[in-house]
Amino acid sequence: MKALQFDKIGDLSALRYVEVPTPVPSTDEVLVQIKAAGLNPSDVKNVLGRFPYTTLPRIPGRDFAGVVVEGPQTLIGQEVWGTGRELGFFADGSHAQFVKLPANGVAQKPTHLSFAQAASLGVPYTTAWDALERSLVTAETRLLVIGGGAVGTAALALAKVRGAQVLAAARRPEQVKDLQALGYQTLQLDKPEDLGAQVSAVYAGGADVIFDTTGFWLPASVPALAAFGRIAIIAAPVDGMVQLPALALYRKGGSVVGINSLLYGVQACAAMLEQFGTFFDQGLLPLPEGLFESPLAEGLERYAEVSQGSGDKVILLP
Repeated sequence: MKALQFDKIGDLSALRYVEVPTPVPSTDEVLVQIKAAGLNPSDVKNVLGRFPYTTLPRIPGRDFAGVVVEGPQTLIGQEVWGTGRELGFFADGSHAQFVKLPANGVAQKPTHLSFAQAASLGVPYTTAWDALERSLVTAETRLLVIGGGAVGTAALALAKVRGAQVLAAARRPEQVKDLQALGYQTLQLDKPEDLGAQVSAVYAGGADVIFDTTGFWLPASVPALAAFGRIAIIAAPVDGMVQLPALALYRKGGSVVGINSLLYGVQACAAMLEQFGTFFDQGLLPLPEGLFESPLAEGLERYAEVSQGSGDKVILLP
């Protein structure tokens, strides 16, 4: 089969488009023919050596959608989607024509999603779902989501389904405009010291949950937090360090929740996909738009573009 593969880390030049043996599933495994695979920034960072547990040589790629061609008889021919921490790190991933997984590591693809649409959602939506679950977002929770990227917009959509009150915030004017076009009340971020007043003007007493998807607003979020509130984070500055106003945080009874999608294997992710996947077929979640579909054979170019900061959501098509 054709695949992208790297045998060393540190530079994208190590990534090659090669012919490798098609994996052979064992008992309780499936072989999925990849119809579409998402390209996430973490896939690029993996080739660049940001994840010390990656074993080599390795086919990268976490998110996928496809058809089961080998495995338990009840799954043969099923359209599935999936993601998970193993893929691309210590098991070969989805940037190939086929991928091998545990049989319970795939979820049935929502019928309203095309293969490309489904492949674009794995990491962003499971990350957002985990953030809402672990920060206890329920109906009537007053939620602030900071950042206009894929995870942030997924969190807003999923929180809306839960009945939460949602408020978005972004720094770049184009992100503010995009979030407003999606129907979300959106704050224009400016000075960190102003965030508390901006949020209190919408949520008296502060937000019950603040989800910072950018990594830069944790200290500023504390004054914007309600009593017993939670701040969920998925990123940090390059050096990983922030100055946290701990006195203000504990006086509010607040807590910080770290969200890391790489803590969840394919089985756990499949369970998440099953839970919220039905919302797409029920018309409760928006269908992805504006995807950049590219042949897998041009994957080296797509990796380079994402590494250089391209905002396109790239879908690789074997």
